[in-house]
Amino acid sequence: MLQAGAGSSERFLLSTRFALGAGFGGLLAIMALAGAYGIRFLQQIRRDENQIRRQFLLQNHALNEIRSELYLSGTYVRDYLLEPEPRRAEAHLASLRQLRAEMRSALELFGSQISSDQAEYYAELSADLATYWGILDPIMNWDAAQRQRDGYAFLRDQLLPRRAATLAIADRIAVIDEQQLSTGNQRVDTLLSRFQNRMALILTAALLLGAAMAAFSIWKILGLESRARTQYQEVAEARQQLGQLSARLVQAQEEERRALSRELHDEVGQALSAVLVELRNLAEQSALRNDSESFGHVETVKGLVENSVRVVRNMALLLRPSMLDDLGLIPALRWQAREVSKRTSMEVSVAAELTTDDLPDEYKTCIYRVVQEALHNCSGHAHATRVQIRVQQQPNRLALSIQDDGQGFDVRQNKGLGLLGIEERVARLGGKCEIHSAPGSGAIVAIELPFSDGEGSLDARGQEKNPNFVSG
Repeated sequence: MLQAGAGSSERFLLSTRFALGAGFGGLLAIMALAGAYGIRFLQQIRRDENQIRRQFLLQNHALNEIRSELYLSGTYVRDYLLEPEPRRAEAHLASLRQLRAEMRSALELFGSQISSDQAEYYAELSADLATYWGILDPIMNWDAAQRQRDGYAFLRDQLLPRRAATLAIADRIAVIDEQQLSTGNQRVDTLLSRFQNRMALILTAALLLGAAMAAFSIWKILGLESRARTQYQEVAEARQQLGQLSARLVQAQEEERRALSRELHDEVGQALSAVLVELRNLAEQSALRNDSESFGHVETVKGLVENSVRVVRNMALLLRPSMLDDLGLIPALRWQAREVSKRTSMEVSVAAELTTDDLPDEYKTCIYRVVQEALHNCSGHAHATRVQIRVQQQPNRLALSIQDDGQGFDVRQNKGLGLLGIEERVARLGGKCEIHSAPGSGAIVAIELPFSDGEGSLDARGQEKNPNFVSG
């Protein structure tokens, strides 16, 4: 069952991770594609816009140059025709020819930038310019007399009308060029509108996928939270059951110790005491008969029985001293302190401030076992020479402190099973345990066992309000 549950949980986690990874990966992919598409499209729009602007500027520059050169050509023709001095007339004629070459270059530049819509107007402009220069070709060979005779009439009847018609064609081309610019701007606007629509679709898809992923994630998280809550409740119940089981085990252990102690004291101890009495009687009879050999054997057996009685008594007291049940907590603690002082070189003192010794059995057992374990640690690990035990009863709690002058230890790193057992015993009764120690400065074990509200508390005269103590 555990393996099946573990396999199901692992498959659930794998499917969840795969779904989340696929969803978020798809969302990131859509966002990345949208960003790449947007950058590429904006670059294309920028290129088209720059191309339209550059083409417009080149065409406009070429037309302006042609227009200005037409006006300037009229000035050169006029100066050439009306100039009486031959040398200056030749200079004006050379400027006119250079201007013609520049106009041809500007016309070729304009022709390289035109679109199909402007081809007809470009052809008409080229023809008019060719006609215009064809009219001017004959006058370039006139002499001074002919220029003086026919020059004014040529300007009036030939040059000015033809130049005005050519400039009108150039103006129409400029209008078409502006229309072409407007068309290019419209195309850019169309591209931008298409880009906006596509980006709106992509963003809508991303939002929908993101909303789906958010809903899926929330659903999964709620599922995980529910599973975690269920598992936490199961763990809490298991811990509670474990605590109850541990408490029952400790209780059963104490009852078994009490039974064994009573059995050793009442049965084995009394039987050995009876044997000892009979041995004493037998020794007296041997002495009366002057049977020294029998008397010696009887004394030897009597010594062995007396030693066995002491061993049995010590075993019974170690299991559970009868005085803890018969005389109370403080006499049991003082007996324990005396016994430890006899076995070791420690000086153990017990100070008690109890308003009554009628404590619940679990409280007396807890205090006794805590002191027993602490004294064992003081003699076996701390190498203490002096231990002070203080028991104090207050209206709502029972406090115990054990202080030694041993070598101390680091509480955060060195905590053995004995101290953990002390903490577990205290926690089972709802109390708290604090251990203060440092290397070279001894140790203090302080515990507090609370009484529940209205139960086990004492009034100022030391009379119990309620004899029942309830563990927290």
